[in-house]
Amino acid sequence: MTQRIPTQTTETSVANDEQRLIEILRETLAYARQREYTGWDYGDGMSSRLLQWVPVDNKWLNILVQELAKRPPINVRPMLLVEQRRNYKGTALFAMANLNTARLLGEIDEEPTGRIDMESIAQNGGIDADTTGSVDYKRESYQLIEWLIANRSVGYSGFCGGHQHPIQHFNGKGLPNDPDIVSTSFAVKSLLRTTRLDPMYASIARTAVDFLVEDLNYRPRDDGACIDYHFNHPTDAYTINAGAIGARMLLDLYAYFGEDAHRRRAERILDHVATLQTDIGGWTYRDPPSSSHLSMDNHHNGFIIESLLRHREVTGSDRYAETTDRALSFYRETLFDSSGAPNWDENKAYPRDIHASAQGILVFTYADDLDFARRIIAWTLDQLYAGNGRFYYRKHRLYTTRITLMRWCQAWMAYAISEYLTALYDRRPSMKSL
Repeated sequence: MTQRIPTQTTETSVANDEQRLIEILRETLAYARQREYTGWDYGDGMSSRLLQWVPVDNKWLNILVQELAKRPPINVRPMLLVEQRRNYKGTALFAMANLNTARLLGEIDEEPTGRIDMESIAQNGGIDADTTGSVDYKRESYQLIEWLIANRSVGYSGFCGGHQHPIQHFNGKGLPNDPDIVSTSFAVKSLLRTTRLDPMYASIARTAVDFLVEDLNYRPRDDGACIDYHFNHPTDAYTINAGAIGARMLLDLYAYFGEDAHRRRAERILDHVATLQTDIGGWTYRDPPSSSHLSMDNHHNGFIIESLLRHREVTGSDRYAETTDRALSFYRETLFDSSGAPNWDENKAYPRDIHASAQGILVFTYADDLDFARRIIAWTLDQLYAGNGRFYYRKHRLYTTRITLMRWCQAWMAYAISEYLTALYDRRPSMKSL
């Protein structure tokens, strides 16, 4: 690999980082745009046309094919005739990445000055004009948001969305467009970010509260409140990071509308999440821990920390200061190597996953630790970047899984890099407001 960037902060290295990273950002968006943001996804094995031709619907066969598509070191999806689709959450991430790129290139006038001179970079051979061309990033963002609205899940209490492919769970089957709080939360965030393109987006996003409260069963507890992740979730377990992401959605809505009910509900959910923090500072995937094969894995802990940072940003409160500080220490010291490489969980280094890299870039950017965010970027470009805007899925101890997933790899890295670059320009000490 040759895509290295400096890890020490100097005026020259930051300028070089900006130029190289904006090239990579544009190339990553070009890769997705040329494919109409459509591709394979992490858990899309049940989209196999071979499986669809089987005359019976068997849970264990579904799981077998689903895992067969997901786990091999080579991409067997073409052999399984897995259909390529747009991912709902991935589309939201691409919408925000395109909007950030428009800001960085000066297409949105109200943003700070000091943007990258793309024309100068192109003249110096930094960008392939046939790959990037003349792109209207605002329009790309607008079209992606319109797709999110057109493809939202219908028949529920408010705005919501979910994966476009079926998923086999142990306790039930998720159908295309079955909504969940994670996909919905990122769609809401993207709608609120793009209200400058159409002010009606905010009123649509606002209704997602009804989905969270009514359809996902927001329910008080002695130590806070809980919500369901999705409709097929087991009743005897709680997915902790999903609750935190739901709280972040409420905080995003509170930041935009200023309604105290959103903040109070978010805090009730985060109060419960805080009680589930382990002694070493992280969170297991579910409560009770025995209900999942995952332990304190990297990117799900990142989701929780991001939600806590968002609360501090929009409320100015230190309500979760101790929880957040312990979590950030655990996250940096246990879930990342000093080189910036993401560890799998508190016990294992491998596999090192591209999603964990992207979420780490976001968390440390929002925590105003841009040096460590830059270190993660440097490791990722060195180990998981194929060039021409394409990222790989995972690095194992002895080999790299050279598969590119449109949401898991491309959308997450485009969004993470764009958020990092935006933070460099804004020069703000904490997570940006919407």
